[in-house]
Order: sequence, then structure tokens, then C-alpha cells
Amino acid sequence: MNLISGIDITAGALNAQKTRLDIVAQNIANAQTTRGPDGQPYQRRIVSFETELLQHQGQEGVALQGVKVAGITSDPTPGQKIYDPQNPDAGADGTVQMPNVNLAFEMVDLMTASRAYEANLSVVKNAKQMAMKTLDMGK
Repeated sequence: MNLISGIDITAGALNAQKTRLDIVAQNIANAQTTRGPDGQPYQRRIVSFETELLQHQGQEGVALQGVKVAGITSDPTPGQKIYDPQNPDAGADGTVQMPNVNLAFEMVDLMTASRAYEANLSVVKNAKQMAMKTLDMGK
């Protein structure tokens, strides 16, 4: 068993989950942003993952697969309109187009990404402990 290739796979997963955490944090931070740089309300961003073949070959010539970020896209779902005629972004009818960010969904995404990150970090710690035990056995 090669611990280094296992850590490489886990490192890719850690990077992917870190990106997911960053995007969720951006979504939460912009949940009330009604006018972005393009003049439109903030659009929720979504991270999608894909598997990748690693350069290492596993046992019996089987290629190892890791995970990476395939892309970050905007959610095209429109946000709700609220009546707020005092808002500078209100239209002629007094309604404001809000971002399509649902804080409940974002908190669930935040929790799952955080747990996945912690689980992958635990794998790295265990691999390190196994490597140290193996080195101690050689003494």
C-alpha cells in the first residue's frame, strides 16, 4: 500500500472542499446584495466536482482517481421580489429583485463541506500516524 498516493487523493479532496467552503461563504456574504458590479442582483454560485485520474498507478495497474473542481457556475434561478419603494434599486413598481441565495441551503452546504473537509483531514492524520508507526517498527 502506498501512503503517498492516498495522501495525494486526499489533498485533492481537501482543495476541492476548501473551494466549496469559499464559494458558500461568498454566497452568504452576498445574500442581500441587490446590485453587483454588473448592476444586477448577486447570483448564487455553485461548485461542481469531477473525478480525475492521478499519475500514480495503483495495485495491479488500476489507475487511482481523485476529485477536483470541475467549475464554478452561477445559479440561473431568479431571486424573489420584495416590495421596498425606499430602496435605491427599486423599480417603477417599488419592488426590488433580491439575490437567489437561500441561507438555509447555504448553511447546509457549509456544514456538509466542513464535515467532508474534516473527514479528509482525518485521513491525512491517520496516514501520517501509520507511516510513523511503520518507521518505528524498523528500529
